[in-house]
Amino acid sequence: MKRPLHIPASAFALAGVALLLTACGGGGGGGGGIGFGGLPIGGGGGGDTGRGSVVSGPPAQTANLTASQFNASLQASDQGKALLQVAGAPKCGIDLRYLEYRTIGGKNEATNATAAIMVPTGSDAACSGARPVVLYAHGTTPARNYNLAKWTDTTQPAAGEGLLVAAMFAAQGYIVVAPNYAGYDKSTLPYHPYLNGDQQGKDMVDALTAARKTFGDIGATDAGSLFITGYSQGGYVAMAAHREMQATGKTVTAAAPLSAPSAISLLTDYTFQGWPALGATLFVPLLSTSWQQQFGNVYNATTDVYENQYASGIDTLLPSNTPIATLFQTGKLPQLALFPADAVPGPLNPQLSVFYGANNLIRQSYLTQAASDIQSNPCAGNALPTTAASVGTATPLDCKPTTGFRRAAVANDLRNWVPAKPVLMCGGANDPTVNFASTRATAGYFRAKGMPAAALTVVDLEDSGANDAYSAARAGFAQAKSLLAQNTPGSATDKATAVTQAYHGTLAPPFCLASARGFFQGVLAAGG
Repeated sequence: MKRPLHIPASAFALAGVALLLTACGGGGGGGGGIGFGGLPIGGGGGGDTGRGSVVSGPPAQTANLTASQFNASLQASDQGKALLQVAGAPKCGIDLRYLEYRTIGGKNEATNATAAIMVPTGSDAACSGARPVVLYAHGTTPARNYNLAKWTDTTQPAAGEGLLVAAMFAAQGYIVVAPNYAGYDKSTLPYHPYLNGDQQGKDMVDALTAARKTFGDIGATDAGSLFITGYSQGGYVAMAAHREMQATGKTVTAAAPLSAPSAISLLTDYTFQGWPALGATLFVPLLSTSWQQQFGNVYNATTDVYENQYASGIDTLLPSNTPIATLFQTGKLPQLALFPADAVPGPLNPQLSVFYGANNLIRQSYLTQAASDIQSNPCAGNALPTTAASVGTATPLDCKPTTGFRRAAVANDLRNWVPAKPVLMCGGANDPTVNFASTRATAGYFRAKGMPAAALTVVDLEDSGANDAYSAARAGFAQAKSLLAQNTPGSATDKATAVTQAYHGTLAPPFCLASARGFFQGVLAAGG
């Protein structure tokens, strides 16, 4: 397989600093100042009412930009200019469509969900005729109204992530299918099956199946090459989709799960052992709600896990139509305090003490139960700190936890299959939100199971000593961190804090997505 295309380091110098993504890879405000009205939804979807069927079609157009219009809108803001430096000038216009499709929930119940379809348009050779398809999975978001088909609306929570994906893929000639997932937007599912690997993989496949049924109506021609990618939660979902498609005999050309919590049982074990994630007070309720719906045995009552001040209603709190800042301000969730100030086990290091404090979310009694379970029933692939044996084991999930939460985490851990097609994994070793140990452990498992070295690429954005096709991305990431620190007033601690807070949701995504695109281009060039 040929090496991916190189992008000069200078192209990355400012990119990522101003992208308005949330701390967990979802969207923030800011879409480059583009706004267009939607068109009415078309006729009914006929007699097809099963998984992957179209609820109403053809998909409504929510925006239609020429390449020059998109370029001008990006040039009009510092955010847009930064994105242009990493993504490149748009070659194609974008016909943005809104799809509603049928899928399932976490208990195999029938439901609906929605997705964006981005179709490249224009006279450039990269924009017409048969085009490769990117199936994109979005990052964690608390916003129930998240809708990637409306990223041109700067007030839409998906604006930042949608803009990034549009510039990186659709404007460069890829047809993009980007599900909003069951439980979001106009989905009637009253919860989101967060990191439920089986459901999330099927949801992605259903969105793609439905989208392909509409391609003929919206001027999209599928070239037959399918690339799957996503960031943060989306990295997990992308891998789950790849697993689902491989298991059911569907064609995948290559995949790039980025900053993926694929080794989710490792991450949850680390949380209980003193290494919580930045964002854990959001992630844990999403997980407990999802896995309780999936298995029914995470808890008998929410008070088993959560302190009384949060327990009532926490199982229906997320995703929410109330902004996350308001949920923090009104005491529905603590912003940082996952565990009590005097918790046992406590933080692994002083920097992690911010996750331990007053008005904490999780009870000490539950922490004691989980930590004891880890000691009594350790999983071979979840050692803390990691060892060569734990990262290189072919049986990382050979364990029998007793707590429902840990059992669910093991069941949804993606270290239980081996990709047959090329995979790139990307992230940063110092990511405070999705610990890079997840990527290392997943890649180590794949290697232990015999995945060829040439088929698996791991990019650590912090590995400045590496000299390969991704060196420019690493250099640009380093420059972006440095620039953010320089532009942050205050002490060295203030500067470091700014970088930590921006690391996962703002600094890393453009560089990992650019790496993914280069990887996909290399696969195509090699005949994939």
